[in-house]
Amino acid sequence: MRNESEVRTLKEVTLFTDGSCLGNPGPGGWACILRYGKYEGILQGGELRTTNNRMELSAAIFGLRMLTEKCSVTVTTDSRYLQQGMTAHLVRWRSRGWLNSRREAIANRDLWEQLASVADQHETKWRWVRGHGSDPDQDRCHVLAQESARRVAAGGTAEELAA
Repeated sequence: MRNESEVRTLKEVTLFTDGSCLGNPGPGGWACILRYGKYEGILQGGELRTTNNRMELSAAIFGLRMLTEKCSVTVTTDSRYLQQGMTAHLVRWRSRGWLNSRREAIANRDLWEQLASVADQHETKWRWVRGHGSDPDQDRCHVLAQESARRVAAGGTAEELAA
């Protein structure tokens, strides 16, 4: 017989993520919008010298880190790099010691390992949407990531948490 904690359903969370870079590499920003019921949280950040792919990964990492318990999370991204990495490549990378099919070290291993670790704490679904106009929440996240990149480029901080 199952105990009560095994029967309990996970909270359904939606996470929108995006990364932006002014030059590649260059000043970059990331943003995520986290939703659970009526709650909406926004988290933004950035780095002075980075790449767009690193910002895409960072958005997902920081968004998932906001969760304080195991959840069922649908991550929506316009990054094929992020979505395919998590759904098609991650298992092979791990089994090969973080090497790609050419036996070369995968790019951004440090962030892929962090993302894999935090994603393993949840049940995640990775949803790709076409960027720039196909999803209003994704578009909003894109604008926030660009704002973060511009703040970093101007010498300011891009770290911000809004509830």
